[in-house]
Amino acid sequence: MDTQIKTAQYKEVYVWETPVRFYHWINAISILILSVTGYLIGNPPAITQAVEASYSYWFGIVRFIHFATAYVFFFNFLMRIYWGFVGNQYARWTNFIPFKKAQWKEVVDVLRVDIVQLQEKPLVKLGHNALASITYFLTFIAFVLMSLTGFGIYSAMSDSWFPQQFTWFVHLLGGDLPARQLHHILMWFFIVFAIIHIYLTIYHDYVERHGVLSSMIGGWKFAKDEDKKADQDSDTIENAEEKTI
Repeated sequence: MDTQIKTAQYKEVYVWETPVRFYHWINAISILILSVTGYLIGNPPAITQAVEASYSYWFGIVRFIHFATAYVFFFNFLMRIYWGFVGNQYARWTNFIPFKKAQWKEVVDVLRVDIVQLQEKPLVKLGHNALASITYFLTFIAFVLMSLTGFGIYSAMSDSWFPQQFTWFVHLLGGDLPARQLHHILMWFFIVFAIIHIYLTIYHDYVERHGVLSSMIGGWKFAKDEDKKADQDSDTIENAEEKTI
């Protein structure tokens, strides 16, 4: 059996800055903890069951973990909002909001490659492609709604000044029940998003060979010269720090 060896000249391009990587992993861990504890709060398995005295406060511990993680989630998101204004070209808000016609065309191209697979050659993009950018922008909106509903619900059981700043949103939605329902729906939105996100990350890492997975740890992606020419962001490579490997 013949062994095929592919060789190419690659450059390392610094794409994801340290604050973006920290945000990503803190956010991922926070969503995992919030989803698990939030599900238990919404559907506690032992409320109607007798439990040993030593474990009688387990539900209070779950609620505390949920509320504490909510603060981490919220302020981590505030940091990302700030970094969208001061970060490099890959982190800027202009990448996430589709102002240009070319961005919408790229959305169609990504759908042709990733979803319906009408095109075999992958769309080369060192940062987020347009479809991913729009999707992440929608998740940012979901982050806002999750924070508004979460702290709004929490304000009814907390005397702290911070949750009290969100009571208006509960009244805007028409009460505690609609706020809880929206909060629950958003939880499942993040769960579905996480599943799709992990699948596409692995898919692009395997197909494009650009180090997508490792880039969110070290910040660097791998690019061939022809890939760099195909990248539609004209400022991407000129402003990026590079080193040949």
